[in-house]
Amino acid sequence: MKIIIILAFGFLFFQNAAGQGTVVAVDSSGVERIFEKVDIEARFPGGDREWRKYLEKKLNANVPVDHGAPAGTYTVFIQFIVDKEGNISNVKALTNHGYGMEEEVIKIISKGPQWVPASQNGRTVKAYRKQPVTFVVAADGFEISLKNDHVFYTGRETYVVIKVDKIKNENLDVSISQGTITYIDGNEYAVKVNKPRRVIITIYRKRGAKEIGAAIFDVKEPPKN
Repeated sequence: MKIIIILAFGFLFFQNAAGQGTVVAVDSSGVERIFEKVDIEARFPGGDREWRKYLEKKLNANVPVDHGAPAGTYTVFIQFIVDKEGNISNVKALTNHGYGMEEEVIKIISKGPQWVPASQNGRTVKAYRKQPVTFVVAADGFEISLKNDHVFYTGRETYVVIKVDKIKNENLDVSISQGTITYIDGNEYAVKVNKPRRVIITIYRKRGAKEIGAAIFDVKEPPKN
């Protein structure tokens, strides 16, 4: 039996090889033009925070488990267009992890409300957006948590406790998506991240480099005195 630990959401502009946000518009001759940069990006009503709330409320976190996905971290990328009226269209998957994950995200994005369209040079234009959603599926008997429920702050060492049933810590490899993670003793690891962001801590079995599970944490700026 596998369980979902957490869903994580990011937001990215559709990017070309140069890393610029790409939008589509039609010029006076009726020919579709592609801009490498826009003045104002297309956005969900209420901004990124409301978009995140919408996804968290609507997405079914149990989809990969219901479809038999093995333990692992799966980041789904979905691309879609916001037209000049704010309608969403051309929703498609850029990944193919399967187990119902791409289909679930496509369904929820497609059913979403109208957006505020992008604008370039004072006129509204079509805009591509790309939405990543990370599903983390962990095996039973796996646990990763912050010691004493401490908050994860930038620039400070935070202690993480990792427990895996029937596997000793010396038989585990641990990685982090940003920052550093160092084994201390017993089940404890010290983690340090220098920028506020979401990080993924992933646990592998050394033999065969098999992923056991992962967890996602929000890293915040420390409070000002």
